[in-house]
Amino acid sequence: MAVAIRLNRQGAKDRPYYKIVAVDSRKRRDGRYIEQLGTYDPMKEGENYLIDLEKADKWLGVGARPSETVASIIRKARTSAAKA
Repeated sequence: MAVAIRLNRQGAKDRPYYKIVAVDSRKRRDGRYIEQLGTYDPMKEGENYLIDLEKADKWLGVGARPSETVASIIRKARTSAAKA
């Protein structure tokens, strides 16, 4: 089973809100997921994401492939955690 870490769209029309999830890559975008890793709110200013880096590292360690957007969010989260 190929696992992907990607965004799962939630929210209303014109008010997107995303969950960052680990999911079987064959499932549809908003289908059932294995585990929720965090959230991403593009409507919010400033730091608009929240991600559990331990869970993300666990999934990356077993071969999960992140989408481009999720990889960018993980990179930002790691840099902000290093500053703190």
